[in-house]
Amino acid sequence: MPDVLGSALELVSAWAGRPVTCTRLKGGLSHQILRVETGQGDRWLLRVLDPEVSAAGLGIPLDLEIVNTVRAAGTGVGAQVLLRLPGAVLLEYIDGVTLDASAVRDPAMAPHVAEACRRLHSGPRFATDFSIFRKLEELLGLCRAHELKIPEGYEDRLPVVAEIEAAMDARPAPTVPCHNDLLPANLIFDGRRVRIVDYQLSGNNDPAFELGDIAAEADYDAEMAGRLTSAYFGDETPAARVQLYLIMSNLTWTLWFSVHHGLLAEHAAAADFDYDAEAAAKFAKATRDLDDPGFGRLIDDVRGRRRL
Repeated sequence: MPDVLGSALELVSAWAGRPVTCTRLKGGLSHQILRVETGQGDRWLLRVLDPEVSAAGLGIPLDLEIVNTVRAAGTGVGAQVLLRLPGAVLLEYIDGVTLDASAVRDPAMAPHVAEACRRLHSGPRFATDFSIFRKLEELLGLCRAHELKIPEGYEDRLPVVAEIEAAMDARPAPTVPCHNDLLPANLIFDGRRVRIVDYQLSGNNDPAFELGDIAAEADYDAEMAGRLTSAYFGDETPAARVQLYLIMSNLTWTLWFSVHHGLLAEHAAAADFDYDAEAAAKFAKATRDLDDPGFGRLIDDVRGRRRL
């Protein structure tokens, strides 16, 4: 996307009233993320959006991603949107520490993460809706249509997806504006609070999925998931719902990596990232939890039935 990037930098220079330089940042597996600087020390973040990503089912339409990014910024959780450009968006540069899985597992970080989620979830509704169950169906359809590689035994696990969805539907939760892709790298701690970036998969959703997705990405155990649940909801009552969504996160994002590797091979090569290994790792975590003796109790708890 050199033409988009070049044009965006020209527009940013005009907006800033002086020349800018840019440095590509590591970590973005889909869009280009660049730090833009002036000689006077001003810094911003330029997010150059690739239409092939949303076309492949790996993100929401780009115009709606920008709408949601603006709405998230209004809550104070997302980065402020400074300039909308053709195919790109210029964002506030957040000074802080980009979290990793170890940091997100730190008990002291749970209240900060929960508070960031609550602030985002209490903001204006997003322009899109999201269901992890529909996303799994969409990604699986792409894998089948394009004969993409998925982990062996994956389709044997599909009946349990319907079981989990039925349990969730027994007592559905009101939807709120959710990020839906809270891997640790999308969380930045500025010393006072956690900020949330990258709204590629954002949409109105069950807030318990947000927590389950965090738990999946940081590889929480049941105790950690309960701690985050309590920090967000005030008690651990919805913990079983969060843990089932943890499983659904791992199952569904297994296919995200399969689709990305299969349909955006050029991007995958440039990212220097092993998509097949990541898909296999997520599926292994999902099967571990599905085969756990306590899985049935999670289903019963979410349905509102208690086992003796």
